[in-house]
Amino acid sequence: MIIIDLLKQDWKKGFRAKGFYKSLSVKLLMGFMGLYFAAIFLFVGFFLGDMLDEASETLKPLEVFNGATLYILLAALTIRFFMQQLNTINLPAFQSLPVKRSTLVNFLLLKPAFSFGNYMTLLVVIPFAVKSVFAYYSGAIALRFVLNCILLIWFDMWMAAYLKRRFGSSLLTLPVILLVLGGLAALEYFKVFSLFDVSRQIFDVLIINPFGLLLTAAGAGLAYVLNLWFFSRNYYPEKFNEKLKLNDSRVTGGFSFLDRFGITGELISLQIRLMLRHKRTKTLLYMSAFFLVYGLLFYTNPVYADQPGWLFFCAMFMTGILMLMYGQWIFSWESSYFDSILTKNIPIKTYMNANYYLLVAFNVITFVLTTPYFFFGPKIILLHIAAFLFNTGVNIFLLIFFGSFNTKRVDLNARSSFNYQGTTYKSFLIILPIMFLPMIIVGVLSWLVSTNVALIVLSVLGLMGIIFKEPLMKLSINQFNKRKYLMAAGFRDKA
Repeated sequence: MIIIDLLKQDWKKGFRAKGFYKSLSVKLLMGFMGLYFAAIFLFVGFFLGDMLDEASETLKPLEVFNGATLYILLAALTIRFFMQQLNTINLPAFQSLPVKRSTLVNFLLLKPAFSFGNYMTLLVVIPFAVKSVFAYYSGAIALRFVLNCILLIWFDMWMAAYLKRRFGSSLLTLPVILLVLGGLAALEYFKVFSLFDVSRQIFDVLIINPFGLLLTAAGAGLAYVLNLWFFSRNYYPEKFNEKLKLNDSRVTGGFSFLDRFGITGELISLQIRLMLRHKRTKTLLYMSAFFLVYGLLFYTNPVYADQPGWLFFCAMFMTGILMLMYGQWIFSWESSYFDSILTKNIPIKTYMNANYYLLVAFNVITFVLTTPYFFFGPKIILLHIAAFLFNTGVNIFLLIFFGSFNTKRVDLNARSSFNYQGTTYKSFLIILPIMFLPMIIVGVLSWLVSTNVALIVLSVLGLMGIIFKEPLMKLSINQFNKRKYLMAAGFRDKA
C-alpha cells in the first residue's frame, strides 16, 4: 500500500537527515524528558480513581471523569491549534510520479495518527480503566472507555488541523478563542450554565451504551472529512498564492507610522512583520498571551502569600514574557538574512537601538495587559511596577549583550511546536540568571530588611539602566562587533 510506503520513507528520512546527529544531544534530552513525563502520567493513571473518588461523594470516578471530558477536549483542542505542527509534503517530488492526489492527502492526515506523542494520555487512561472503570462496571465498559478516548484523540487531532489550516493565519483567532474560553469559564463560575453536567450526561451515554462508540467515531470521521474538503479546495499552490495576495495588506500593512523614525523604525517594522509571517514567531505571541494568566496560579494561592521572591518571579515573568521569549534569540531570528544586514548601509548602533526599542515596546504592552491584576491590591501594583522597571532597565541589556553568543541558525519556516532548532546550552545559561537571580535578591532582602526595600532596590537598578542607556548600549555594541562574524558564520550553517 502506497500510504504505508510513504510512512516508511518519512520515518527513514528523519534518521538520515544531515542534521539529525548534530542535534542528537538535544534529542536525547527530550527523550529523557518524555520518559519522565510518561512515568508521571502512569503514576497519575494508577491513582486517578482514588483522587476522583475523594473529589465527589455522590459520583463515581468515571462520572467525574466524563464531566471533565469536554473541558479536557477544549483545552487539548486549543493547545493543538497553537502548538500542533501541520504536516507538509514536498509536492513537486511526487507530481511526476504515478501517485494519486488523494493518496498524498490521506498520507498527510494519517501521519500524525502514527505518532507516539499523540497517545501519551493513554498512559493515564488505561491504568484508570483497568483499576477503576473495570471495578465499578465491567471489562466491556472499560474497553469502550479506552476506545472512546482514542477516537477523541483522533477527533482533536484532525479538528485542530482543520481549524489551523482554515483560520490559523488570522490575527483575530487568538482573541476569539480566549473570549470563548473565558465566556465558558465565567458561565460555569457564576453557575449560569454547567458544562460539567452536560459533559457527564453525554459521555455517560457514549460509554455505557454499546453503540455510543459509533457516535464518537462519526465525530472523528467528520473532522477527517473536513480536512479532505479543505484540501479539495486548496490543493494547488496557486490557490494559496491567491489567498496570500488577498491577505497581503492585512499581514504587511499597518506599520507605516514607524517610517517617521527613519531606519530604526523600518528595522522595527521589519521585525514585526517577521513575527506575524512565520510559524515559530507567531507561536511566541500565542504562548505569551496564555502566560499572562500565570498570575492566577500565584496571586490566588495562599502558599505564595509570604514568599515575595516567588511573587516577584511571577510579576517579572508576566510583565516581560514576550521580551524574554523573543529576546533569547534576538539576533538569531534574522539569521537567514543576517549577512545582508551586515553588508547594508545600516549603522550597528541603529540596528541595536531598533532591537532595544522593540523589546521595550514588548514590555510596555505586556505590562498594560497585566494591569487587571492591580485589583488584587497595592502589593501586586508595586510588584508589577518594580518588575517592569527591572525588565526594561536591566534584563533587556542582558539579553542583547549575551544574545551575540548564540550562533545557531533559526529556521523561521520550520514547525512551530516542539522545535528546538537553534537552541543550545547557551540559551539556558542566558535565561536562568535573568529569571532567578532577581527572585533570589528579593527573597534575601525581604528576609534581611523588608519586601518594600527589596522592590525599591530592584526598581532603582531598573531606573539606572534606563538613565544610563547609552553607555550600556555601547557595551552591547562593542560585544556585537566582536562576535558578528562568528554569528554570521554560524547562521550560514543550515544543518
